[in-house]
Amino acid sequence: MIEHQKIGIKLIELETEHRDLDDAIRSMEAGVYVDQIQLKRLKKKKLRLKDTISRLRSSLIPDVSA
Repeated sequence: MIEHQKIGIKLIELETEHRDLDDAIRSMEAGVYVDQIQLKRLKKKKLRLKDTISRLRSSLIPDVSA
């Protein structure tokens, strides 16, 4: 399997996890009792995933020499 395919598969996994975290965060926020510490942890994890996804996407863009 070539490197781009591996990165593509990893991107799909991370995007799915990111969506799942988003759903979990929304669900927590909609609840009566909100564990603020857990909510903050989930948001930080979601942000780290977003950064990782961005880095992987940019690695798929070929470098263009000027």
